[in-house]
Amino acid sequence: MNTQDLAKIGIPLGAPMKAAMDLLKTSFQNGDSSETVTQLLQSIVSSPESHTNTIGAELARLLSSKLFVPRDAPAPYRQWGDDLEEKSIQQMLNGCNLPIAEQGALMPDAHPGYGLPIGGVLATNNAVIPYAVGVDIACRVKLSVYDISVERLLQDQGKGSFTNSLHRETQFGIGAHFRDKRQHSVMDLNWDISPITKKFKDKAWKQLGTSGSGNHFVEFGEIELTDDSLGVAPGKYVALMSHSGSRGTGAAVAAHYSKLAQSQHPELPKELQHLAWLDLDLADGQEYWAAMELMGEYAAANHACIHRHIAKDLGLEVILDVENHHNFAWKEVHNGKEVVVHRKGATPAGEGVLGVIPGSMASPAYVVRGKGEPSSLNSAAHGAGRVMSRKKASTTLNWNDARNLLTERGVTLLSAGLDEVPFVYKDIDEVMGAQSDLVDPVARFFPRLVKMAKAGERPED
Repeated sequence: MNTQDLAKIGIPLGAPMKAAMDLLKTSFQNGDSSETVTQLLQSIVSSPESHTNTIGAELARLLSSKLFVPRDAPAPYRQWGDDLEEKSIQQMLNGCNLPIAEQGALMPDAHPGYGLPIGGVLATNNAVIPYAVGVDIACRVKLSVYDISVERLLQDQGKGSFTNSLHRETQFGIGAHFRDKRQHSVMDLNWDISPITKKFKDKAWKQLGTSGSGNHFVEFGEIELTDDSLGVAPGKYVALMSHSGSRGTGAAVAAHYSKLAQSQHPELPKELQHLAWLDLDLADGQEYWAAMELMGEYAAANHACIHRHIAKDLGLEVILDVENHHNFAWKEVHNGKEVVVHRKGATPAGEGVLGVIPGSMASPAYVVRGKGEPSSLNSAAHGAGRVMSRKKASTTLNWNDARNLLTERGVTLLSAGLDEVPFVYKDIDEVMGAQSDLVDPVARFFPRLVKMAKAGERPED
């Protein structure tokens, strides 16, 4: 008998499967026939409580302790935006049906993801859900403002110093790296906290300062500051904005601990399996948390390298910097209780907290100040949100229409896939209107020179 045979009997993966394999070994060593062992396993699966003092006691204990008990009612959650896909709403509801769930919120840019939807916010009790953090751990936006003439940027049009700097100082896509490794103190941190981060440290260093594919970008643009509380006089400036995460190492961390969490919760019904969690009181949960936080430091370092090298290359001085994660989990206090707040494709928006919410390559991004709305768990949207799948975009859209729109909006595109053109995104102004109770806009950024991964790259967002 193999694991497929055992699964057909009803043995779930993980610890129960291992116990069943141990039981098989012992039974066959005792001379039991396959038919006898199969009958025993079927009996344990159907009534584990009657095998607490038999040879199958360990398997019975695991099965009886892993029964899924549905909640009487889902944890409360609130939704922003009226035109969300039904699957996104159902995924949010699934999250709120977890026994560890405390509260949820669904942002107006939401669309389906693995487990929790992109744009989903979920507070849990002393547990972390790898797929509610996201595959691209600590995906992040960073914006740097420079006190130089906007006309200098507008004159570039894909042929000047700004374009050359983007080509020299950025690398995009799977396997992207620089010939000479970038330097940052993040590589001096303890990468032995997890077997995954230890294994992938060299790869992480190789990819330091690079960007992913999918919706990841580095772009110059024109920013209009309207709030003098930022420490910079209101007006128009040149700014650099980047969007990327923790690269291949973050993806490896996500994959490993997601599988681990699922193996520990075989009791979850099919619709909840991608929402399996790790207990933060146990070693595996603590290990993932440490790895997640390291990936947060690493993602921030990637952006720091990009902005530092471009500023140095062009001789620019930063007068304002704003940045934030939007695929992460934080320990916060809500309703008088410490909870773990997962923001998967959602921007932290506590009272007074600054963040950046991009639109598309042809629509504005917003620098915002959070209002600290309790029912959103101090969160806001992380972007415009997709309205079209990548597959549909590739088969129904064309570059002529996209280029016409980009020209109309004054945008020069250096590289990107057809699945990232503006038509695949919601109207960012509608998204902002739907969350006016969550954030106040304090600046608008208009893309002018955009670089993304070349067409054909597998998306990493």
